[in-house]
Amino acid sequence: MHSLQFQNIGFAYDDVSLIEDLNFIFESGKSYCILGSSGSGKTTVLRLIAGLEIPHKGQILMNNQVISQQNELLIPPHKREVGFVFQDLALWPHFRVYDNIAFGLKERKAQNIEQRVMELLDLFGITDQAQKYPHQLSGGQKQMVAISRALVLQPKILLLDEPMANIDIQIKEQILEHLYKIQKQLAFTLIYVTHDHRDAVFSEQIVIMNKGKIEVAGTLNAIRNSTNEYVKSFIKI
Repeated sequence: MHSLQFQNIGFAYDDVSLIEDLNFIFESGKSYCILGSSGSGKTTVLRLIAGLEIPHKGQILMNNQVISQQNELLIPPHKREVGFVFQDLALWPHFRVYDNIAFGLKERKAQNIEQRVMELLDLFGITDQAQKYPHQLSGGQKQMVAISRALVLQPKILLLDEPMANIDIQIKEQILEHLYKIQKQLAFTLIYVTHDHRDAVFSEQIVIMNKGKIEVAGTLNAIRNSTNEYVKSFIKI
């Protein structure tokens, strides 16, 4: 079990507070959608989980082991079993699709690399795109390649930072629906960050952030019935 716990987390950048006294538990194998407007702190939460930022207050635990604490990184990013898909996708333009996905496996035997890459290409239905370059792909195909690359090392937690912000809504819904099916199949924890409340419908738990704090967290029905004024003004699911 890879539960993830934030305990009294605080984080500031250039003396501007981005996260304040954040307490939350992400349960292993569940899907979460973190919603919030720009500057709400949602991307910072992902970066703290990945070890790309260090909290200035509190501690982060994975399976009851402290991985980050006040001004100290105890477990480096590459040892956290976390996959990250960034908003800009960060695909290498000079690598073919196959090589983009395989890059993280470069220390393994060639046969094992091919097997793992082809498994993911098949899982996302893009085996016919393996020898293409990123510029030859559609927006939706690029998303699936980026997600496949993040999953290639079989992480326990997958983080997505608005990777589908510029995708047609119908294509985005298809990709998200497929992604959540894969998440259940592979049993990893999925944490998806977005400002678009329509993306939250597939998640088991929804977290709404505002000014570095959690306004409300719960199921879709709980969010719909929330009496929180900020939530009512922000979300219409």
